[in-house]
Amino acid sequence: MKHKVVLHFSKDIWDKPIIYKLIKEYDLIVNILKASVLPKRESYLILELEGDSDTYRQGIDYLRECGVVIDSIDQDIKRDADICTHCGACTAICPTNALSIDRSTMEVLFDSELCSGCELCVPVCPPRAMEVFIV
Repeated sequence: MKHKVVLHFSKDIWDKPIIYKLIKEYDLIVNILKASVLPKRESYLILELEGDSDTYRQGIDYLRECGVVIDSIDQDIKRDADICTHCGACTAICPTNALSIDRSTMEVLFDSELCSGCELCVPVCPPRAMEVFIV
């Protein structure tokens, strides 16, 4: 199993070795895509987690027991299709090709599975169709 997730840490658990234990005790492969970890403040990590299905689920349960709030990446990165003008500005900056142009329709497509949550698309979008919901 391989999934991109957003982990939200409260100000009370920001300094705990939670990710270390996730790797060591649950044998999960952790790829940190983005992080904002601040002393005694709410923090978050955007990760790609990989492992067999049993240990993956056990690792997710462990995170929840620690008080970590878990969201899938597609719950936190949104594209408002109603206000998108399909200008393609976001596609030029997207490092993972999560945003692309369908050449037959010239519409911008968003593949949340490819999104790393880097937020580069947000400031370049003229109508502000890209939104990132991270606590």
